[in-house]
Amino acid sequence: MNGRSGFRFAALAALAALALLLLAMGAALRPVLPADTTAPAVLNETEIGFVQDMVAHHGHALVLTQRLAADADPFVVGLAGQIADSQRTELGMLLGWLRLAGAPVVNPRPMAWLPDTGGGHRHSAADSVRAMPGSATAAELDELAAARGSEAEIGFLRLMRRHHAGGVDMAAAADGVLTGGEVERAAREMVRTQGQEIAMMSLLLDRRGV
Repeated sequence: MNGRSGFRFAALAALAALALLLLAMGAALRPVLPADTTAPAVLNETEIGFVQDMVAHHGHALVLTQRLAADADPFVVGLAGQIADSQRTELGMLLGWLRLAGAPVVNPRPMAWLPDTGGGHRHSAADSVRAMPGSATAAELDELAAARGSEAEIGFLRLMRRHHAGGVDMAAAADGVLTGGEVERAAREMVRTQGQEIAMMSLLLDRRGV
């Protein structure tokens, strides 16, 4: 091989390596930035508050899936994995919206985007203990982490069903106060998909006689 041929071969090899790197980067980014999601350029105050709180709520769901013992029923373990995957995908979307809006990830006034209740009370940072509807306590998370077998399955299904019910309440409330846009459409989709998962978990608990 002469010098010119060697140079041409090296250049082609470098281009091939660069193409493979770009393909790998694209595959890695796809779960975080769904190709079929059009993010809004600007979010209003209510949208930002809901998205921030839903980021925290999704993060809690991931903690729940991580506490389930590996020796639980494979179907329940698979369901937990499916929930974790969908929550991570939605988290990528939510975090992307906050970045576009230039908003912080953590809501300084959790649930303050909700309308006034019947008594004229509005949620605020003072309600932080109840800010995330359906969330498990630290003691419940520790108990789930220590559980094994059927006890772990039942504990996980109960806690995740309650967690999803809280998420559905949040998303339904957002759908009720928003007036169009991608965030409202995402909230409606959360109500639909998490409602289906609640039905599945209820069926699994019924089969276990609880």
